[in-house]
Order: sequence, then structure tokens, then C-alpha cells
Amino acid sequence: MRDAVDRWGLKVLAAVVAAGAFIPIDGRPIDYMQAKLGITPDSVPALSAVAAVISAVTVLMLPRKRWPVVSFGPAAWILLSVWMPLSVGSYVVARNARPQLRLIWYVVGASAVVILPMTTGVAIGMPGLARDDLLSSLGSVVVFVWLPAVLGLWSRARSEVIEGLQERAAQLEREQAARAEQARIQERARIARDMHDVVAHRVSLMVLHAGALEVNAKDADTAAAAELIRTTGREALGQLRDVIGVLKSAGDGDEPALGPQPTLVDLDRLLDQTRAAGITVRRHDAGTPKRLPTLLEHAAYRVVQEALTNVHKHAGTAHTEVAVHYHDADLEITVSNTAPAGPAEALPGSGMGLVGLRERVELLDGVFAADPRPDGGFTVSARFPVSEPALEDHA
Repeated sequence: MRDAVDRWGLKVLAAVVAAGAFIPIDGRPIDYMQAKLGITPDSVPALSAVAAVISAVTVLMLPRKRWPVVSFGPAAWILLSVWMPLSVGSYVVARNARPQLRLIWYVVGASAVVILPMTTGVAIGMPGLARDDLLSSLGSVVVFVWLPAVLGLWSRARSEVIEGLQERAAQLEREQAARAEQARIQERARIARDMHDVVAHRVSLMVLHAGALEVNAKDADTAAAAELIRTTGREALGQLRDVIGVLKSAGDGDEPALGPQPTLVDLDRLLDQTRAAGITVRRHDAGTPKRLPTLLEHAAYRVVQEALTNVHKHAGTAHTEVAVHYHDADLEITVSNTAPAGPAEALPGSGMGLVGLRERVELLDGVFAADPRPDGGFTVSARFPVSEPALEDHA
């Protein structure tokens, strides 16, 4: 519909305005003025055709040039009592006039033009005209000048409101994208720190063992190889510390957490803390527990932690189920809560926690989902592949 209006609107309006040039209103004073100007009744149709062409051309020039239709409207009224160009000009001025003083001057001038023929006829005592006929000219002012001007003002106000709403929506979208990007950056920084903790711990063990091997080596070749391993390990640790320094300056400004990171072993302690906050939580384990890479277990722990935090924020004390399923090729974590019993008190938060979780899970080649349940509850789930080669690639 909008495309059709944009494409054909001006053409249709030009055709209507051109047709209106052949339908003048009661113009007895104008007939008198035409006689004074030497315009005979036989020449009126030709003049109407010329007025129709000019009216159509001035309308088609919109919106690039507005002054032709605004200027031609009063002239068409004075000469031929044609009202459509005058109404279009009134609408255009009200729709686009800046500042408002221009609109006031236009309305005053156009109103004077509309009542000029009738007041002139009454003033010179034209036969068949009386002072009561001035009321009809005032009605013409209202219909042909004031009403289109009011419509133009309404259209401009509506357009400004729509533009404001569109700008606000675009700004909110930009802010949302910025917050999501910031959450991704922060989550990547935390993931990198977690990787530092895990890798640094393993490399430190390698350095210690290499040092012990170097001291207790029985031949020079073994001692040299052990020294090379120890030196390389120490260089790797230094590079990791440099990376953490970069993250500290480019991330969220927090001190990097260099202590042991929580894993699934710490899950029961997390659930106990959640129960202490008033939430009923049950844990279900399925499959055969197995030793998993620390990065994977830490990511699984974070999924449960963030999901329980969201339950506390948005569902109050809703009953919650935490499921840990050990499959042959992957680990599945599911946190599902029932609908809140009543309205939960809104707690502050950035709203970006799920975005960060998705980023963390996908960086480990996992699949993340967070969806509402039909009964009003909510489910957060993550599935991590447990194949060692894939995790080693990430490390």
C-alpha cells in the first residue's frame, strides 16, 4: 500500500486537481472581475484547460519544488474560482513551513484572497450580492484554507512522531547490539582467563617435572632435553601472563581470577547456596560420570550458575530441576524451573547473561538453548562434545 502511494500518489492527485479546474464554485464576483479583465464566457473553458495543465504540473513538481503550487493557488482562485490548487497549497505550506510564522502569514494572506472577490463585490454594490453573502466567503476560507492547513499540521505532527519512534527504535537496537557485543567481549575475556588457569597449571607441572628430571638425569642428553622442556615451559608461562595483562586492560577492568576455577565437583556447593536463598532445587545425574577436561567442566558449571541466577531474578522461589547427563560423546546440562507462584521482585541485571553463556558454549563447539516452557517455566540447556581432540584444539 505504501509503495503504491509513493509511486502513484502524486499522479493521482495531479489528475484530480486538473479535473477540479473545470468545476469552479459559485463565482458571481469573479464573473464581474473577469468582465473587467476582458475575459468573456467563451474563453473560460480554454482558460480552465490552461489552469488544469498548470495545476497538474505544479503538483507533479512536489515535493522538490513547493512554491509553484503555493503561488498558483491564489491566482487560480482570483481568476477562475478554482479551489483545488489553493487547498493543495494550504496543505503543503502547513506540512512544510519552517518557522511557524510563515504559516501564519500564508493563512492570513490566503484567507484575504478568498474573501477578496466577495468583499469587493459587496463594496462596489454588485447586483445580487448582499452582506449576508460574506458568510459564504468565510465558509470558503474555512473549507479551502483552514481545513487543509489543519490537515497539513496533523500530518507533520504524525510524521515527526513516527520519525521519533523509528529513531528511538534504531537507538535501542544499537544499544542492545553494543551491550551484546560487550557481553561477548567480557565472556571471551573470562574464558581466556579460565584457559590461562588450566593451561598454566598443567605447564607449571611440566616445568617442575622437567626441573626434577634435569637434576636427576644420569646422562647429559637427558639433562639437556629436560632443560629445554623447562625453558620452553617457562617461556610459555610468561607469554600467558602477557595475554592476561592485555585482557586486563581491554576487558571489563576486573582483576584476573588466577585461582582454581569451579567445576562440576563444586556443583553441590552451588546448589546448597541456591537452596539457602529459598529456591527448591533437585539434582539428577544420568550416565556414567567420567573425568572431563577442566575447561568443559567449568563451562558446564557456569551454565548452571547463570541459569540458577536467572531463576532467582525472574521466577522467585520456583521449583528447579538440574540434570547432568553423561553421554558417550557429549555432556548435557539442563536447568528447568516451573512457573513462578506469584510476581517476582525484579532484581537488577544487565540482561546479557544468556548471551555470554551462548558465547562460552559455542566456543567449545557446544549447542546452547534457552526457551520458555508451555507451563510458564523456563529451560536452559547446553550440550558439550567430550571428544579430547576438539578440546585440545581450543586449548
